[in-house]
Amino acid sequence: MGGRKDRSALFVRVDGAYVAMNRTHREFFTLIEEVDRTRAWADDGARDLAQWMWMRYGMSDWKARRFIETAAALPHLPAISRALEHGELGVDKVLELTRFAKVETEDGLIPWARQVSAARIRQEADVVRRGEPDEAANDDAVRSVTWAFRDEGRRFEMHADLPAAQGAAVATAIDRVAHTLPSMPHEQGDLHLPARRADALVGLCSARLADDPDPDRATVVVHARVGTADPRSGAEIEGGGVAHPSTLERLLCAARVETVHEDADGRVVGMGRITRVPPPWLLRQVRYRDGGCRFPGCGTRAFTQAHHIVFWRDGGSTDLDNLATLCSWHHKLVHEYGWWIKGSAQGDLRWYRPDGARYVAGPSSAHDPPALNETA
Repeated sequence: MGGRKDRSALFVRVDGAYVAMNRTHREFFTLIEEVDRTRAWADDGARDLAQWMWMRYGMSDWKARRFIETAAALPHLPAISRALEHGELGVDKVLELTRFAKVETEDGLIPWARQVSAARIRQEADVVRRGEPDEAANDDAVRSVTWAFRDEGRRFEMHADLPAAQGAAVATAIDRVAHTLPSMPHEQGDLHLPARRADALVGLCSARLADDPDPDRATVVVHARVGTADPRSGAEIEGGGVAHPSTLERLLCAARVETVHEDADGRVVGMGRITRVPPPWLLRQVRYRDGGCRFPGCGTRAFTQAHHIVFWRDGGSTDLDNLATLCSWHHKLVHEYGWWIKGSAQGDLRWYRPDGARYVAGPSSAHDPPALNETA
């Protein structure tokens, strides 16, 4: 019995805090309306009130704009305003109700809103306002794509906020490409679809950069300290983020890379040599000869790169004997996943897993392929 009373007392306190929170929200909306009306935000370095709010309070642009819209509507909706202040309706429901409620309809909407979810109210608001030009313009105005490096620069995170029709176009394009991509040997089936979508996005962007007439767009600047023999060790990529040496090794293989040498204080003290991607005439010869990715059973023609079988950093030459066409996904196998290639690009190439076992496409053979220590 005592436990039940304690729980009831706790719920009373939680309910009281909920009402107080809603009352505070009502006051916040009143103040935001005043800030908007008086343009008090204009001298704080913001381009508009929404930017002022998300810079000052750390909220999303979408939420800031919805708060501004609600703050402007509440003075004309006294019943909904009172319902918020008294805790009858939470702020999420009020944000959606104010999108379509009118003074002559609000009294009837409040009882309905108490019985349904905030998502249901939002759906109704979307239906009611779907035909309003201002609503479409507002949806388009708050579109955004943002990104940031996290995990001390090791990971890249991207967030997109788009109107539904535009988002559907993006999703369809990514999925269309994802379903045409070759599967990594360890990533078969729909379970790995999110990873394939990530590969599709990278492939689409890489293809666009490859066609860019400005060569500087394809230059990766790697920062290394003086005294480090290998510029890939402890390197940073200009523009943000760091990369594992195996990833940078792949960049050295397939991209034009300029190395900037710095001293311990970060001052530039010299420039390293610039790797050369194969010239267009040589790439045409390699791609014509190979007809697609040289990974066994792949043959993909999209998103391909010329791979140095003997790595460029190890003195590998940029010629027909040492260049093989790989799609960007199987290119990662060699550099990030520890696979090996042996042989001449002019003949047969032999692929080996990280454990030294030879990889052959198709069903397992009764006779194992030669081991990694075979004669090259």
